Amino acid sequence: MNRPTTDDLPVMQCVPEILAALQAGKSVVLKAPPGAGKTTGIPPVLLNHAIAGEGKILLIQPRRLAARSAAARLASLVGTKLGDDVGYHVRFDKKVSHQTRLIAMTTGMLLRRLHDDPLLEDVGCVLLDEFHERSLEVDLALGMLQRIRTTLRPELRLMVMSATLDPQPIADFLGDAVSVVSEGRTYPVDVRYSQPPAKARVSDQVAGVLPDALKSSRGHLLVFLPGVGEIRSTARLIGQRRLDRDATVMELYGDLSPADQDAVLRDRPDGGAVERKIILATNVAETSITIPGVTTVVDSGLARVMRFDRQVGLPKLMLEPISQASADQRSGRAGRTQPGVCIRLWPAAANVARRAADTPEISRGDLSGAMLTLAAWGERDVLAFPWITPPPIESVELARRYLQRVGAVDDDGKVTSMGNQMAALPLHPRLSRFMIEAAELSEVDDAAIAAALLTERDPFRGSSTAGMPSSGGSLVTACDVTDRVERMKQFRDGDASAVANVAAAKQVLRVADQIRRVTPVRSGAKHGGAPETRLQRSLLAAYPDRVARRRKAGDPSGVMVGGRGVKLDRGSSCRSGELFLCIDVDANGTEATVRAASTIDESWLDDELIREIDEPFYYPSMKSVVARRRRYFDDLLLAESPIPCQPNAETAQILMRHALADLESVFPRKDKAVGAFIDRVRFLTAQMPELELPALDDEGVQEVLQQLCQTRTSIAQLQSAPWLDHLKGRYDWSQLQLIDQHAPTKLKVPSGNSMVIHYAADRSPWMEVRIQELFGCAETPRIAGGRVLLQLHLLGPNYRPQQITEDLQNFWRETYQHVRKELRRRYPKHHWPEDPTTATATTRGLKPK
Repeated sequence: MNRPTTDDLPVMQCVPEILAALQAGKSVVLKAPPGAGKTTGIPPVLLNHAIAGEGKILLIQPRRLAARSAAARLASLVGTKLGDDVGYHVRFDKKVSHQTRLIAMTTGMLLRRLHDDPLLEDVGCVLLDEFHERSLEVDLALGMLQRIRTTLRPELRLMVMSATLDPQPIADFLGDAVSVVSEGRTYPVDVRYSQPPAKARVSDQVAGVLPDALKSSRGHLLVFLPGVGEIRSTARLIGQRRLDRDATVMELYGDLSPADQDAVLRDRPDGGAVERKIILATNVAETSITIPGVTTVVDSGLARVMRFDRQVGLPKLMLEPISQASADQRSGRAGRTQPGVCIRLWPAAANVARRAADTPEISRGDLSGAMLTLAAWGERDVLAFPWITPPPIESVELARRYLQRVGAVDDDGKVTSMGNQMAALPLHPRLSRFMIEAAELSEVDDAAIAAALLTERDPFRGSSTAGMPSSGGSLVTACDVTDRVERMKQFRDGDASAVANVAAAKQVLRVADQIRRVTPVRSGAKHGGAPETRLQRSLLAAYPDRVARRRKAGDPSGVMVGGRGVKLDRGSSCRSGELFLCIDVDANGTEATVRAASTIDESWLDDELIREIDEPFYYPSMKSVVARRRRYFDDLLLAESPIPCQPNAETAQILMRHALADLESVFPRKDKAVGAFIDRVRFLTAQMPELELPALDDEGVQEVLQQLCQTRTSIAQLQSAPWLDHLKGRYDWSQLQLIDQHAPTKLKVPSGNSMVIHYAADRSPWMEVRIQELFGCAETPRIAGGRVLLQLHLLGPNYRPQQITEDLQNFWRETYQHVRKELRRRYPKHHWPEDPTTATATTRGLKPK
């Protein structure tokens, strides 16, 4: 049989330009649509032209399935056995040898290789395929490769390949890159839209259009679904409605075994007489891999995307509409070899509302793994690293805090011994820390199963006793993870009833075995305690940011580190104990649901994360600042007890804040002495600014309030404080003298009495005085250095106003005689002289004898 060739691939027209750029030491950014042949056409050419010199060529793929598929196809094209000249390396699986020159590997394995060999000394060329997916790992890999090329290895060749992204921004980032665009070769695809019934399940929508889809062409049918659950329900419905009479239903998703994945990709199902396939797939079939014979695509328009809840640091897999770019990628699968049909399960009008492209994962993902990788690589300042898209600062700080909590980095961001151990394991930092602690406690076997349960599809989903032991078991512990581990061991021993999904359980055991093999044995392992206790302590080492405290004894609700409210799932075994770990959390809603938890003992907590502080706070019912001695784990309150509250800067700040909120009741503005002093100062500040008196406005009053708060702890103490003394304390002796001189509280009148002067913000100063006490006074009295006339409220013998004036001379001259006539009639015994300006003032007002 003739060996397949790549000569007819559209991308081959770009080969001369690509080779010229790489041979000149430049990077290349290639944009080639699906079907152009970039994944299978370019690597053999680079191999044949020795672009990597004596080094290897690494073809980086975003998924395990794509890497294995590409390697198999490339080995066939090169004419070699898989594992000889061409091989692959994915998580827990590889086929390479000492003679392998071209390796297809996942991005995670490239990062692992960079950890072990920071300069990639045996690599001559790296191809980053499907870059448009913009995973966090590929962004990290691009930055690390760029750092290597611009510092110590300028001869390292780099090529970035994408189906949809504009190549120019990537080329600009790389600096020396050449942009190459392949037109590709695709056949026309008839895109049809449908209007599914409102609230119809995805499986019902697919089954509804399947008869027409099967009639549209004689090729294979590829159905894009968001997850394994939808794949299974759709497969059941197809069988129930007998829609698979002329086709074989096959499933394709990332967790499928390699053998089952390969069966889907082959031209015929193994052992089947029917050639036609209905392939139910997740988005693993969207890029990279080629499924021969597909001419019809049914697209649900949905995908599950990992999002990151920064408030609690929990990743969440969320169901979302795909972008227009992803929809185009999916429809293109129908036009690889001949004209095809794509049926989209949404109306045409809704297509424009979809976002144009996917958001880079770095903008929404958990950065702890990337930051640990960089720290172990020697990069302390994550924000100075060459990111093509800088990460959000909040995400950086959240990840940095977690890595510090688990002892992976120090306060300066330098990797620790623990951090290096964690980075050496092909696991998320949280699970790496978990396995290292489990190894220290000689609990690797159960911990490996637990780690696999936390990372793989839930084998208990759908079970009415999820989180609890099977009916045949007797163990009911205070740890849901321990319970699930025991059920998995029952399944491993032959009890299939211990799980709800046998296929998922088998995958968990496979991954557990892989994790167990990569976890180093600890020669000085610590022993002690029951196995379930050791597992719980190992979980605590990995989840210090998920410690929670019950709101009250026996209450399923609690508060987690960070302040988020949580509530234990009804099926949780974690029924007692004040503290528990939130292992598996659904962060939707105001109160996160804890699907898996573990009771912990306070004595297990890391002493370095426990602090005891005397903490003042405001007690509203007492209107007072009180103090508690509080013990915290991180920011989670563990215990508190009352202690005497002594005034200090912190209590002053608290009291000040609450006093300002109720200033009207605190500040004795209505106190006559206090109010008069404030009015006098404000009057004088306005009339004689040259005196440069400190203002006694609202800000000035608040400054006095702040002084009073320094030595007090309650609103009542503020209300009874000597406000006038403190207000006057803002002025020195000479300034107080000026205030008394130019804004006196009283004025001596001709009768010898001193009359009170009244001040107010919205009117002129005034003085109330009986007319007879002003006899002999020809001019209106003045204050403020003679600038302001006092307003005189002239009173009769009965102290009732007769006239208000600021011109006493005019009053004597024009008005007094009229007033005198009336007053003589009413008070004939009183003295009412003809000329008041020359008469003698009297306090009694009677005629002289």
